[in-house]
Amino acid sequence: MNHIKGIHHVTAITSSAEKNYEFFTYVLGMRLVKKTVNQDDIQTYHLFFADDKGSAGTDMTFFDFPGIPKGRHGTDEIYKTAFRVPNDAALDYWVKRFDRLKVQHEGIKPLFGKQTLSFVDFDDQQYMLISDENNEGIASGTPWQKGPIPLEFAITGLGPIHVRVSNFDYFKEVLEKVLVMRETGKEDSLHLFEVGEGGNGASVIVEHNTVLQPGRQGFGTVHHAAFRVEDTAVLREWIGRLESFGFGTSGYVDRFFFESLYARVAPGILFEWATDGPGFMGDEPYETVGEILSLPPFLESKRDYIESVVRPIDTVRSTKTIEKEYE
Repeated sequence: MNHIKGIHHVTAITSSAEKNYEFFTYVLGMRLVKKTVNQDDIQTYHLFFADDKGSAGTDMTFFDFPGIPKGRHGTDEIYKTAFRVPNDAALDYWVKRFDRLKVQHEGIKPLFGKQTLSFVDFDDQQYMLISDENNEGIASGTPWQKGPIPLEFAITGLGPIHVRVSNFDYFKEVLEKVLVMRETGKEDSLHLFEVGEGGNGASVIVEHNTVLQPGRQGFGTVHHAAFRVEDTAVLREWIGRLESFGFGTSGYVDRFFFESLYARVAPGILFEWATDGPGFMGDEPYETVGEILSLPPFLESKRDYIESVVRPIDTVRSTKTIEKEYE
C-alpha cells in the first residue's frame, strides 16, 4: 500500500481572522498563501499560512466561525501544533523575540532528542517550535523570503502534531495498524510515533491523559490535522483502507487546492488525508498570493454574495517592504 508521507496541514479555530493574520504574518513570519472561505460554511474565513511556496507539509490554517465560544483544552484532542526551525540557535532568537513581543512561552526544553520552545497566542492556541538540528527524515519547506524573520531562523514547515487521548491502547492500535506508524520513543506519558521517512515533519506525539476533562472545541483549539498522500489514486486507496477497518469516512472531497477525505479515528480526534497537489499557487501570482479573496471555481458564481457577508481584511504585502528583525 502507499503510505502516508507526513503531516500535510493543521486546521484550527481563531476568535479573530484579523488578529490571526497579524500574529502569523508579523510575529511568526509565515506567509499567507490563501485567503478563502470555509467551503462548508461560506460566511466564514479560511486562512492558510505556509512556507514561501505554499508547500504541502508547511501550512497551518484557520477558521473564523462567527460567534463560536472559546474552546477548552483537555484530553481527547489534538492540542498542540509544532513548527520546524533550522537549528538550536534559531530557538535562542525566538526566545528573545517572544520576550520582546510579549508572547507567552515556556522556554527551551528537550523533547525526544530535539530542542523545543512551546508558546501560545492570543486565543491560548498551543504551539511549539522544534529544532531540526538533530533531525533526519522528510524534508522541510522554504522560509518566507520577504517576511520579517531572518532566513537562518525562520519557520520552514510543520513539526509533530500533539494529541492527548484517554484510551492510549486503542489509539496506539489505530496509529500502528491503520495508519502504519511506528512507535519510536517514550518519555513519561508521551509517546513518539513516526511514519514514512520519519523525522519532525512526519511525527505524532501522543500524551496518555486520563486526568483532564475531554477538550471542548471552540476558538483556541485545533479542528483537525491532515496527513500527506501523493495523489488521487493513493487517496482512494485510503478511503478503502479506512472503511475496511470499520471507520466512517467523508468519502472523496475535492477542496480544489488539494483533494481529501476525513475520518474521526477516536473521540475528539478528526484526521484528514490530503493530496500534495494541486497546491496554492495555481490561481494567483506568486508575488501577490493571499492578497485577494480566492474562491474555488464551484464558489465563483457566489462571489458577490460571499464578499457581502465576509468583512474585508487587508492582506496586501507585496507593496510593503517588511524589514528583517534581528533581535
